[in-house]
Formats: sequence, structure tokens, C-alpha cells
Amino acid sequence: MARIGVLALQGAFLEHIQALRRLGAETREVRLPAHLAGLDGLIIPGGESTTIGKLAVAYDLMDPLRDFGQTHAIWGTCAGAIFLSRDARRHQPLLRLMDITVERNAFGSQVNSFEIDLDVPALHMVDPEGKPYHAIFIRAPLIESVAGKAEVLASLPDGQIVAAREGRLLATSFHPELTRDDRFHQLFMEMAKSD
Repeated sequence: MARIGVLALQGAFLEHIQALRRLGAETREVRLPAHLAGLDGLIIPGGESTTIGKLAVAYDLMDPLRDFGQTHAIWGTCAGAIFLSRDARRHQPLLRLMDITVERNAFGSQVNSFEIDLDVPALHMVDPEGKPYHAIFIRAPLIESVAGKAEVLASLPDGQIVAAREGRLLATSFHPELTRDDRFHQLFMEMAKSD
């Protein structure tokens, strides 16, 4: 079974841990570089991307996280997707691991949060029925563009990108940890176990 860490500096890390435990994964809260040792993958949760970045700098995590992402799976949800991106169109600490450009708070403030069913073909590997994925967007970023080896996994009906993958890196604009549908966590566990 995969050993998955969750960056626990700020944000919805406990909800990710609960989802992973439902699937039988071994989990660990990551707050210091030493906590990355022995992990197969890492989730960077939603929260506030600038705060996550500043805390990662304060705890000397930036280079260890970048090094980890060169050889291990990392999944960023909402603010985590921003932190994982190469470009967020503003000055803030970013890992710059994934070749995506992200627009923060693209859908507006908290009152503009919404839910929608998405078609996500990549989930067919963990759910052959391929039922739609009910996604929850809260002050969500938009993946403006993907480049290089990054690929689109899911889009809204108007074509706006809300999930992408680049090798062992995964980014979602929405919050899978806030649902009881664990298919994205299953997909990430498979990514973390793959060589």
C-alpha cells in the first residue's frame, strides 16, 4: 500500500488524511523536510497558497519539496495546485514543478463557490463505470494553460481547465477531500506506486 504524506502547514490536510485512511493508505503529516523520508507521494491541500508558500519557506521546505517532486508523485488541490504550478501570475513562493499556469480565485469569492459533475476519463482506471465526478469549487483557481508534457484531465462545459497531470504530478482546482468519492485519491495512490 502507498505511503502518502499530506503537507500540514495550513489548509484542509485532515480531510485528505481521512480519505487516504478510508482507502487503507499509510499516512503522515508533513511539516519538516525529514517528514518526506520514505513517502511514495505527497498531497498539497487547499487553503491559502501564499500562506502555504511562506510557511514552506520558513520551514526550509522549498528545496526538499522540489527535490521530492523530481522523483515522487505530488498532488496539489486548489491552493496546492497554485503552489505546484510554474506560474500564478503574481509574486509568491511557488514550487514551479508542474508546467501549468494558474489564475488564483478565478471564479470569484467564497459566495461564488459551486459544485458541478465533471467527466474525468482518467478516473476510468480506478472506476471502469466512468460515472461523472461531483466536484466542489471553493474560491477555486483556474488552470489557464498547460504546456510541455502536462495534459488536461478535466474541463468545465465551457472548456476551462480544472484538472491536469504531468507525469507523476497532479493538479485539481476543486476539493476531492470534501466529498466521499475517493476516486481521485485512488488515482493518486496508483500514481504514487508506479515506477
